[in-house]
Amino acid sequence: MNIGFDGKRAANNLTGLGNYSRSLIGQLARYFHQNHYFVYSPKIKDQPQINSFFEDARISLKLPQYGGPKFMWRSYGIKKQLLKDKITLFHGLSQEIPLGLKRTGIKSAVTIHDLIYLRYPQYYKPADRYIYHLKARYACINSDRIIAISECTRRDIVQLYQIDPSKIEVIYQSCDDTFKQEPDLSLHQHLRAEYQLPEKYILNVGTVEPRKNLMLIIKALKEIDSDYALVVVGKHQPYAKLVQQEIERLDLGHRVIFLQGLPFSALPSIYQMASLFIYPSYYEGFGIPIIEALYSEVPVIGATGSCLEEAGGPDSLYVHPDNPQELAEQSNRVLNDKILQQHMKTMGKIYVQKFDNHLLAKQMMDCYLKTLK
Repeated sequence: MNIGFDGKRAANNLTGLGNYSRSLIGQLARYFHQNHYFVYSPKIKDQPQINSFFEDARISLKLPQYGGPKFMWRSYGIKKQLLKDKITLFHGLSQEIPLGLKRTGIKSAVTIHDLIYLRYPQYYKPADRYIYHLKARYACINSDRIIAISECTRRDIVQLYQIDPSKIEVIYQSCDDTFKQEPDLSLHQHLRAEYQLPEKYILNVGTVEPRKNLMLIIKALKEIDSDYALVVVGKHQPYAKLVQQEIERLDLGHRVIFLQGLPFSALPSIYQMASLFIYPSYYEGFGIPIIEALYSEVPVIGATGSCLEEAGGPDSLYVHPDNPQELAEQSNRVLNDKILQQHMKTMGKIYVQKFDNHLLAKQMMDCYLKTLK
């Protein structure tokens, strides 16, 4: 088959949807090499992580020729190219498909990551929220198959867009293979010195924005074992100023380390050296950082209320996202109990195997084949 993908994120984004896109396409090319995979993007970022992805001979980068506004190429400009390339199935990897694609006779699937802009509209600008809603709703109605990245997202699609549940497949995500490698102790020592990391620390990874709820950890930190610092890895949004004010109010500046612009290659080691990973987000489509932590054999505490229990499994711990006292108690419970730590590490590593690349690639290919029937 010739399978086409919306490659805007794969060719330009280094995190989030970019990682999802490259990981999925790469897995399909590896395990189902009889097919050809076309990735469509009007531009490509010159970056090693992206360049190495396109070195696979089975993956072809296509730069669509479109005379209209560049921001409209995914909606209009791509269809002629899909027909020219004799695409059997097109997969929109980030919540949209081209307008009128059904009229071309090309089958389509769309990945819906989340509908957070409807659940928590206050986190989005009105114009952004309106555009996200229009594109996702159109894709859900007009695609031949919807791929939800969690049961939570599936429920949202059914409830908020009134979509027939039989049209939706839940196919989880994995994480980059670098998180599945054995620890490199020499690299650990180098990074610990370079970033002045303490011997004992709690880790949080994610954009510092209201939805990710870093404030909960800061409020709990005062009551968490003082031998442990907090390391926060992620891009700062304006919310970071409020977090910093709370850190100063609680006199915790000596216990909080912010790392921005961290090379992706360093992240697995930062996980592996952590004593505990906390992810207190109010709402997620899935929660890849939890998967990264489980593969890194780090105990996980997540928040209730969305899909994080799906990502973390039954042996991770979960707290209410507005209860710092509960977070402090659970954190101390883990940090002070070696037997519990080892249990969470062992059972987490077993649970996370359900997100194995080969298994997820097979589920996706089976979904494609069912869509083409």
